[in-house]
Amino acid sequence: MSEKNFDHIDKFIGWRRLGNEDREKVMDNIANHENWKSCFSEIGPGLLLFARQWTRSASDAEDIVQEAFVKFWRRNHRIDNRALLYATVRSIALDFIRRDKRRARREATVFADADSTVEPQFEWEDEAQSALAAAVNCLPHDQREVLVLKIWNELTFSEIADALGISQNTAASRYRYALANLKKSLQPQ
Repeated sequence: MSEKNFDHIDKFIGWRRLGNEDREKVMDNIANHENWKSCFSEIGPGLLLFARQWTRSASDAEDIVQEAFVKFWRRNHRIDNRALLYATVRSIALDFIRRDKRRARREATVFADADSTVEPQFEWEDEAQSALAAAVNCLPHDQREVLVLKIWNELTFSEIADALGISQNTAASRYRYALANLKKSLQPQ
């Protein structure tokens, strides 16, 4: 059989058509992918924790982070622009919530008895961790969001402000209020 008969199934046919200069450009991009891999391994856990605020499961948060990274990469944004990456995760998470709410409304009409919310269950090592998690969950969403970005993701107030679309002073105030509320919640009565 001739080579033309296999063109539609040969995955490497496009590679054969590339000239030497084009192949070098492709290889340069592959080297650049290593930077993205190291960026993902470094920032990924923090992004996952950030995305987890809006989702009911870890797998949904992972999907959001993956989608954000792909979107960020396809648009050729700079890797070191962490604030924009967090803003992308937030935007995709909010879109996810909207889609999820629409889906839940549709399902509610079909399954009137079904409970569409599932609270995540975590296992804590001791009572102090459990108390801290409960106190963080009781914070208003805007304070909890800033607290997670500042403490667990180590973002600056400038980066938090860019990611959330608020001023640096607002980010700092929300952080300060969150810490004060945690202190009140965790003090012995």
